[in-house]
Amino acid sequence: MNKQEMMRIIDSIARDRNIEKQLLIRDLEQAMVSAARKYFSAIDPEEFACTVDPLTGEMTLTRHGEPLVMPPEAFGRIAAQTFKQVMIQKFRDDERTSIFAEFSKRIGEIGTGTAQRYEGGALVVTIDRAEAFMPRSEQIPGEQFQAGDRVRCLILDVRDAGSQVKIVLSRANPDFIRRLFEVEVPEVAEHIIDIKAMAREAGYRTKIAVASIDSKVDAVGACVGVRGSRIKNIVDELNGEKIDIVRWNESSQILIQNALKPAEVAEISLCFELGRATVVVREDQLSLAIGKRGQNVRLAARLTGWDIDILTPEEFTKGLETMSQTLLEIEGFNEEMMDKLGALGMVSVFDIEEVGAEVLTTELGISEETARKAVEVAAARAKIVAEQQQKEKEEAEIRRKAEEEAAKKLLAGERPEGLVDGDLAAAAILGAKDAPAPPTPADDARAADILGQSS
Repeated sequence: MNKQEMMRIIDSIARDRNIEKQLLIRDLEQAMVSAARKYFSAIDPEEFACTVDPLTGEMTLTRHGEPLVMPPEAFGRIAAQTFKQVMIQKFRDDERTSIFAEFSKRIGEIGTGTAQRYEGGALVVTIDRAEAFMPRSEQIPGEQFQAGDRVRCLILDVRDAGSQVKIVLSRANPDFIRRLFEVEVPEVAEHIIDIKAMAREAGYRTKIAVASIDSKVDAVGACVGVRGSRIKNIVDELNGEKIDIVRWNESSQILIQNALKPAEVAEISLCFELGRATVVVREDQLSLAIGKRGQNVRLAARLTGWDIDILTPEEFTKGLETMSQTLLEIEGFNEEMMDKLGALGMVSVFDIEEVGAEVLTTELGISEETARKAVEVAAARAKIVAEQQQKEKEEAEIRRKAEEEAAKKLLAGERPEGLVDGDLAAAAILGAKDAPAPPTPADDARAADILGQSS
């Protein structure tokens, strides 16, 4: 046996697999003992012992404490096969232990690996010397990798699954964006800028609230970078996911206002009892505040920790009036109490029903009987209001579908039933509510112009 060659191989394995050399030498000794026991059919586990010099590779095999004269090369094929199997198993165990220890320390860090394949929807990635996987739930929707693609991801979890180590990766977790900011924005890594809160819908949009501990450093400007250079690198890594950087404020009202940008907020009423913020915006800002499929207000709510209701001034005023009319009919209520309820963020009969009688008794100083009656009356009125709102919603949906159908027919060159003039044709396409004046000979030509046709 070439001792120097054996030690070179052990050194190479220790270096490549990040395993301590002493562990490999111990595995070698145990494998040699197993081979000797196999050859001699020994039952006593203490019958044989083996030591290997870590410097010279000199091996000493003993039986009952006496040196074994017979060289290991003479053990034969079966013992050699036993030696090989034990060595392979021991090396794998050591490597698994090493991988688990290494990656356990890296949980929460960003790693870069190479995509290998998809298995049952999970992406298998080789990261450093280990094979990891990214479940479908931790992938960005719509994102696909080909074999050999570079994958930058968050090491989310490491699990010891017996015969293997399962390393879980993520690109959808909010902490992935936090780590990207630490990489791209030195002030974040140095904790000059603190990421106070974050809300994310992976693949679509993220809102992140930042604050600076240094008055000379603009938190939002530093995160955006010169001409958006820093934020662009992060957006590119996320394949175009929108990122809204919000300025943090200890005042919930200001924070909610910042979180709803780019929409302009007219008024905010906070109800601490319900953890709800009623936000009033102009009609032209309503869709912007709500966002596509409610995304903007949903992320703002998660970022601030408040339930957010978006209302127009008309809806807000109508809710207050309905609440006032309902409660002022009850003996013991007055205008001053209505003002106090408004200041407490209770702006509708729904709020009165939800807060309950105990809160009304405490805040308004009224009797329990009066408070219970107020809640009962508000609950009854809330049911009526809810039915009216549902009816209005259904009617609005019917009108919207009718207008869309009319527009489709006009684009197809048909005249919808009941559509008698050009201005109404334009109304069907542009969403106008009021019917136009009686038709004129030029109406059809105007409708054709609006539709991009020539008469």
